[in-house]
Order: sequence, then C-alpha cells, then structure tokens
Amino acid sequence: MYKKGFKRLIDVTAAVLVLIFFSPLFIGVYLLLMLSQNSAFFTQDRPGKNGKVFKLIKFKTMSDKRDAQGNLLPDAERLTKVGKWVRSTSLDELPQLINVLKGDMSLIGPRPLLIKYLPLYSETQKRRHEVKPGITGWAQVNGRNAISWNKKFEYDVWYVDHLSFLLDCKIVWRTIKKVIIREGISSDTSVTMEPFKGNNKIKHKIMEAEFLEMITEVLEIEDREIQLSDAFRDYDEWDSLARLTLIAEIDDKYNIVIEEEAFKNAITLGDLLNEIIKRTQA
Repeated sequence: MYKKGFKRLIDVTAAVLVLIFFSPLFIGVYLLLMLSQNSAFFTQDRPGKNGKVFKLIKFKTMSDKRDAQGNLLPDAERLTKVGKWVRSTSLDELPQLINVLKGDMSLIGPRPLLIKYLPLYSETQKRRHEVKPGITGWAQVNGRNAISWNKKFEYDVWYVDHLSFLLDCKIVWRTIKKVIIREGISSDTSVTMEPFKGNNKIKHKIMEAEFLEMITEVLEIEDREIQLSDAFRDYDEWDSLARLTLIAEIDDKYNIVIEEEAFKNAITLGDLLNEIIKRTQA
C-alpha cells in the first residue's frame, strides 16, 4: 500500500512544504548563482522508473569553461567558489523538488544517473530502475560519492527489495545528518564521482562488437561473419596498408598504440582484441 499510493502522497506533500519553507533560501541561491556565473539552473536528460527519460533540474555549480579544442575542462577546474559551497551543503539538489511534484522522481530512491550508463548495467544493476529515482537514497546515506559504483548499485537494488515507510524515514533522518556534517560529497580522487565505465564482461562484449566492426570496415568485407576465433594470419587482405589503417583506427578509438610486434604475435583476431583490452586496463 505504501509503495503504490501513500509514498506518492508523502512525496507531494513534503515537496510543497519544503519548497514553501525554503523559498527564501531557494531565491537567495538562485540570485547568488546568477550574479557569479550568469546562470542558475542545470537541466539534463536522466532515466527514471523503467528507464523513462525526464529532465532533471539542479542548481548549476560548474562553469562551461572549455579548452582550446572546445572540450569541457575537468570538473575540478569548472567548479566555481559559489558552486562548491552550494554542492557541499547539498543545496544543488533543491530544485529536484520540482521533479518530485511533476512525478518524475520521489524524495527517496536510487539517484538518477546518466542515460549513457544504461547499456553498461548488469541485469541485477538494471533493477534500480524498478522504482522512481530519488533526491536521496540508501546509497547516499551509506557513502554517497565516497563509495565504489558496484557498492552503490548494491545499495540501490537492496533498497528496491526492502522499500518501506520505516526505511524511507530512516533514510531521511540519516540524510539530514549527512548534510549537516557534509560527509561523502566527493570521492577519494575527484570533486565529483568518477564516470561509471561498466562491468568488465559487458565492456568486453561492447569492445568485441566494435572491434569486429572495425575489422570489417578496414578490410571492406561484405556478407561475411567475422569471429574472434578466425585466424589472424589467414586474411590475404592484410597488406601493410590494412595493418597501418587498423593501427590508426585502434589509436583513434581507444587512445592506445599497437606495435607491429603485437600483430606478429597475434594468431587469432581474439588475441589482438585481448591485447587491446589489456592495454585499456593498464
């Protein structure tokens, strides 16, 4: 009963009350951000319940500074002084109460992550999308950005299996404590959480598909099923130009250099892919 109806009633009631109570603070943060960086809000597509995409709203804590090539600078260099304070006090999450009122989110639930992570989840990790994402959740009160991705997903799935009114009350209380002591805001190596790069088995499957597609394009093979078990040296098409083209493609795709020696040692296409995987993990 709580999961199917009462939880939503609490979400809407609490969101309205919090927005009214904190409206002076909301307006103050908005003006501060507008004065310091000319923009106050950050919106981004995120997957919600069952993977349905919605627009997440947050206070913007980073600038849009880019390098000479037009790429965004690292998070640590884009985090503004005002933004750092807003993030450390968790005030950047306040606008998400609007998402709660719209029905995109709940007050409590797994955090909505990036859409590009969807194909990287294991079958178990995908279960985090069985409930609405939340402003805070079981993973956030057990480490937030200071714990690993795998541990975070374990907490998310555990919450899905144990969702209850008492558990949500516990999370709210522990969230208040976390905000007061400002714990778990950053990971050990970054001002924000490092990007999720997927599970090894899933990454290898993706790399396998990309690699075989790359071989097909380089050799201009049509209507032929390429397998990793295929003998590397059996391809008559592997002239020096094809080898150099593949080396350039690998360097461009994975930012690693495969020497001619690796080609000589490779017996199958799988051997060559394993060498690429080994170097990307180094």
